[in-house]
Amino acid sequence: MRIGDQIRKQLAAGALKRQLERVSGEAQAQLDGACAPAGARAGAQPSSWDARERFEAMPLYQQVKLLKQMGETLNVASPFFRVHEGMAGATTTIGAREYINYANYNYLGFASEPAVMAAAQHAIDRYGTSVSASRMVAGERPVQRELERALAAFYEADDCVAFVSGHATNVTVIGALFGRGDLIVHDALAHNSIVQGAQLSGAKRLAFAHNDWRELDALLARVRGEYRNVLVVIEGLYSMDGDYPQLERFVEIRRRHGVFLMVDEAHSFGVLGETGHGIREHCDVPSSEVDLWMGTMSKTLAGCGGFIAGCQPLIDMLRHLAPGFLYSVGLAPALAAASLAALETLKAQPERVAALKARGHQFLQGARAAGLDTGTSAGYAVVPVITRSSLKAAQWANALFEEGINVQPIFYPAVEERAARLRFFICSTHEPEQITRTVAALARIVKG
Repeated sequence: MRIGDQIRKQLAAGALKRQLERVSGEAQAQLDGACAPAGARAGAQPSSWDARERFEAMPLYQQVKLLKQMGETLNVASPFFRVHEGMAGATTTIGAREYINYANYNYLGFASEPAVMAAAQHAIDRYGTSVSASRMVAGERPVQRELERALAAFYEADDCVAFVSGHATNVTVIGALFGRGDLIVHDALAHNSIVQGAQLSGAKRLAFAHNDWRELDALLARVRGEYRNVLVVIEGLYSMDGDYPQLERFVEIRRRHGVFLMVDEAHSFGVLGETGHGIREHCDVPSSEVDLWMGTMSKTLAGCGGFIAGCQPLIDMLRHLAPGFLYSVGLAPALAAASLAALETLKAQPERVAALKARGHQFLQGARAAGLDTGTSAGYAVVPVITRSSLKAAQWANALFEEGINVQPIFYPAVEERAARLRFFICSTHEPEQITRTVAALARIVKG
């Protein structure tokens, strides 16, 4: 690309980014209830109602339009919603071509494991494809409780309850347990589901700098006495940066300030620790030092849904009164069976965890040796390559795709412009030569 073309594209990207910031602000104001509908008057009825027109006027739709416009203006094809034509793991097939794949969470390869698929198929033969209603209404299926008991044992907890969505697990659990008069404090880089749950709960919400336990300690020293219950939420492995907290420090803060501690293990379950027991094994912290263990079934456990493990009073409350459990359909038997089989395989084959660690560390070390910016990644399953430009992130992703490598870019507004990146998810099933080829291709593209 000629230098003049590059400069023009950068200027165009900057102008579109400013427009996107404007409509993003309007969208947030609308979500916060600060914006009345355009042209609305108290008690007035619209002369005509065109739902399509009203949807198109919404700031959220304007964001979508601008993102499409950005791709067209910069002549960058969208890397999203590509159709995978078979099982996706270390490789995938898109458009009849095989790609090295870094765009999935199948960390230990269980989603295509014969024993896991066979368990799901057997559950369909026995129970059908759905339980059709909430478990309180439609009743239990043995495999649902078997999965929950196995997860509770894995965490050395009293009990566990499974939900049909990982995102909904955080939203409904935080919203059900905490409300006005309470305080929820979370890491500044917490997942959207944590933030949404805190916002919808009605509790006061505060954030502390990423992984900064000292700032959290100081914050609680100032405000703990003003609230009835306080919940601190952190993650076991952060999916955007690939780093993890010093769990022992947060446990000390939990004890000293008398707060509940919740750890979201969506990406650390099966990844951290010598045997895949997660952040507690990695940091040598007893399970009982964390009050709410949250995890998902869609990643290491090769299914779909989320869970909470903890003491019996906690699980009893959630099983009977959490809206996302009480008013939502029960986990499909095939998904429960698949996750249970994946968990049993994890316990029987800890060498998969070691293989994942080796591949993740190989990628991280290779990328750093090539001069790529990998941020704070620790090299466990998630390794970003920071581009500091949304345009570069999209261009590099598309260039890699042309070379048979599938990776997703993350750019504004999902992250700040200076934090735009490619995000590589590593699997235990990646071969060393695939990692070597990928890093070499990326280094060559970056040098341009």
